[in-house]
Amino acid sequence: MSATTLKDTEAPPVPEPGRRQLKATPGTFLVWGGMALFLILLFGVVASVVVNSFAGQWFDSWFPSGYTTAWYGEAWQQYDLTQVVSTTVIVAVAVVGISVLIGAPASYVLARRSFPGKNIVMLVFLLPIMMPPITYGIPLATLLTYYHLAPGLTGVILANLVPSVPFVILTMTPFIEQINPSIESAARMCGANMTRLFTRILAPLLIPGVLAAAVLVLVRTVGMFELTFLTSNSSSDTLVVALFTAMTGAGIRAQQSVDAMAVIYMLMMMVLLVVALRFVNPTQLVSQVREDVD
Repeated sequence: MSATTLKDTEAPPVPEPGRRQLKATPGTFLVWGGMALFLILLFGVVASVVVNSFAGQWFDSWFPSGYTTAWYGEAWQQYDLTQVVSTTVIVAVAVVGISVLIGAPASYVLARRSFPGKNIVMLVFLLPIMMPPITYGIPLATLLTYYHLAPGLTGVILANLVPSVPFVILTMTPFIEQINPSIESAARMCGANMTRLFTRILAPLLIPGVLAAAVLVLVRTVGMFELTFLTSNSSSDTLVVALFTAMTGAGIRAQQSVDAMAVIYMLMMMVLLVVALRFVNPTQLVSQVREDVD
C-alpha cells in the first residue's frame, strides 16, 4: 500500500481591504482612452494659446521662432486692462456683497418658515439658474435701459444679481437647516431679539455657508458673459466681455496680444478656482456646521 504525499496548495493572494483591482476590459480601455484623448486635446488648445502669447513669430512651424513678453504690455495698454480688471473686481465684490446681504435673510425664512406656495417660490429661485442667461437677459437689459440703469456699471451689477441671489439662497438654505432650532429658542428665552439672534448666534454658525456661497457667486460673476455683455458699455466691460470684444471687434489686432489677454483671464479664473476648491468642500462644510451646532 503506497502512501501519497499531499502538497500544500498556495492560497490566492488576498487583496488589501479598501482597494479594488481594476480588470483590463475593453470598456476600461475605452473609458481611459477617451479621458486621455480629451485631456490631450484640452492641454493642446490651452498650451497653444499660452505659447502664442509669448511668440515673436509663429508661422508654418511646430514652435515659434522667438519668444517675448512684449505682447502682455501691448495688450495691457491697447485694451486698457487696468480699467477692465478694476471694473471686474468692483462688479464681483458688489454682486457678492449684495447677494449675501439679500440671500442670507431670505434663506433663513425659507429654512425656518412654512407658508403656502413655498415650493413655488423655490421653483422661481431655480429658474434663473436653470435657464440660459440669454433667454431672460434680453428683456432684462431692455427693462434696465428703459429706466436708464443700463448700459453702465449699475446695470451690470443689477443684471448679475438676478442669478446670484437665488444661487446664494439655494446654497445657504441647507446650512441653516442643519442648525438646531432649539439654539434660537434658548437665545430668545435669554432676551435676544431677532437682530442679536442673527448677528451673535446664527452668523458665526453660518460662516461656512456664507463662504461657500460667496466664492461660488464670485466665480460665476467673473465668468458671466451674456448678462454683462447686454448691460455694459465701453467703460463698464468686465474682462470676459473685453476679451470677446477684442476677438470680434472691427480693426486689425495682433493675435498674440489677444492671446495674452486670454492668458490673463485664464490666470484670474484659475486663482478663483483654486480658492473655491480650497475653501468650498460641501462635505467638510456640512460637517463643520454640525460640529459647531453640537
